[in-house]
Amino acid sequence: MNHPTQPITRPRAAAGDRPPVVLQVLPALVTGGAERGTVDVAAAIVAAGWTSLVVSTGGPMVGEVERAGGEHIVMPLDTKNPIGIHANAERLAGLIYDRGVDIVHARSRAPAWSAFLAAKRMGCHFVTTYHGTYNAQNAFKRWYNSVMARGERVIAISEFIAEHVRARYDVGDDRLVTIPRGIDLAVFDPTRVSAERIIALANAWRLPDGMPVIMLPGRLTRWKGQTVLIEALAALGRTDVRCLLVGSDQGRTGYREELQHLIAQRGLDRIVHIVDLCRDMPAAYMLADVVVSASTDPEAFGRVAAEAQAMGRPVVATDHGGARETVIPGETGWLVPARDPAALSTAIAEALAIPPETRDRLGAASRAHVAKSFTVERMCASTLAVYRSVLGR
Repeated sequence: MNHPTQPITRPRAAAGDRPPVVLQVLPALVTGGAERGTVDVAAAIVAAGWTSLVVSTGGPMVGEVERAGGEHIVMPLDTKNPIGIHANAERLAGLIYDRGVDIVHARSRAPAWSAFLAAKRMGCHFVTTYHGTYNAQNAFKRWYNSVMARGERVIAISEFIAEHVRARYDVGDDRLVTIPRGIDLAVFDPTRVSAERIIALANAWRLPDGMPVIMLPGRLTRWKGQTVLIEALAALGRTDVRCLLVGSDQGRTGYREELQHLIAQRGLDRIVHIVDLCRDMPAAYMLADVVVSASTDPEAFGRVAAEAQAMGRPVVATDHGGARETVIPGETGWLVPARDPAALSTAIAEALAIPPETRDRLGAASRAHVAKSFTVERMCASTLAVYRSVLGR
């Protein structure tokens, strides 16, 4: 790639002379909310007649970007090494110049540093999405995290995150905008999940007919609260239920073994089962009588609660973070104190006990709530509005 060695004020072609070019950067396209948002926005950029570029180390979601008409470029953006970050900044600067990039949108800290340096050098716009509270135990970490608050526009994925950004980095409302994550209601639609898909999962997970199912989706990591749910089930004292912990350990074999030991210790071997990452979550939610999000630390958004409500499932979530925005207590689910197995057990018992007509009303209210505030269409339209605003359109 050839590009100038001195800063310039615009990419090669003036933005007003052609459709804008938007470059999204993130470590990889494997799984997660940031990755899902990247793919959805890439498709929206193409649908708007713009050019969509995504840079990452790659992953199984690359195909989705390309099928939507976007272009994926491989770059080692997952490195946190300062030398690697500066090398990536050089690569991104060349890409910005060669492809006439107008906006660089960063979704993770290490890639954001490379993107920030490259955008500043090449004179193009820089936007960030703030996806979490991020660990900030010392001054260096606070400075490292601060790149996510340096965008011309800083997108927060919930009001909870927006308040965090305001408090920690004093970002004003002229730059800060809240755009919640979006759920694809065409995918998470109970009327579109066939009986065959549900039966296939039930057979794979060896679920007995007629038993209520309690489900906690989420990768196996301590803060997701699997141990809290296990203790809650011990307090519940029922043997006529099944609980599924749905998620990959992502190499955390020690924590998986700890969970298995706790399950055995509490006499729940026949009740609680750990299953690996599920590729058909809409069908999984249809198997659940109650969906639990027991996170011990605040969720930045809480995609599980939103997806489950889109599927009309009763939700029990921890009363902090994004769940306070996605769950309406008494209308679409229950909120319980963090790290409180007794409260969680009581809420699960209440959710399992609601009669069919109440469950139907709750399911309809839950889906309507998601349709009003948390759709992928709303997220993408709001993100493109941010892009137009920085371009002055």
